[in-house]
Amino acid sequence: MRNSLMTVGVIVTALSVAPVCATKKFVRTSVGEVNDKVTSQGKSLEETQERVRVAEGRISEVDSKAAAANDSASKANAAAAEAANKAGEVGKTAEARAAGIEAETRKLIFETVLSEDRGQFKLGKSALPDDATSALDTMVNTLKADKKAVWVEIEGHTDNTGDKLTNEKLGMERAEAVKRYLYEKHQIPLHKINVISYGEEKPVAPNNTRDGRAQNRRVVIKVLA
Repeated sequence: MRNSLMTVGVIVTALSVAPVCATKKFVRTSVGEVNDKVTSQGKSLEETQERVRVAEGRISEVDSKAAAANDSASKANAAAAEAANKAGEVGKTAEARAAGIEAETRKLIFETVLSEDRGQFKLGKSALPDDATSALDTMVNTLKADKKAVWVEIEGHTDNTGDKLTNEKLGMERAEAVKRYLYEKHQIPLHKINVISYGEEKPVAPNNTRDGRAQNRRVVIKVLA
């Protein structure tokens, strides 16, 4: 009987201890799994952070290269613009020299002056009076009858009334008025007409008299062949 009681006690004790052991084992297993997951997630986070760092480095490198490319493009554009400007200046210089050489080889065959006796440019005005247009018509008809290839040089002049810059502008306006008339009325090609303003620089009479100033307000037309 005693042995039976002891056996029963052992069984009861075993049954009471078994759930505790099973619970501890479950907890250890669960904690281990959580630790494994945390470790795995930690590694994943580190790997993600490393990929982000590498990507940021590549982005910075790309940005640097793009900035360098933009800077190079800007310098190239500036160099191209400077080269174009220099080419334009060289072209203008070459054209001017060619025009000068060509002008030196031309011969003056006709000259007319639109001034006090032909035209009477009014003080400060550039419009062509009727007498001036009549003189131009006569000149062109004479040239057409001669049938020579000609070039026309037109000089604008003023008296000394007013400032120098204003007179230079007025002289050019007078010369341009003659050029426009020759082109529009008689179809003389524009490339065969050259205009220049001398303003008040080349008077033909004293500017201290009314008549002298009237003579200085003039346009000189030179025909070259």
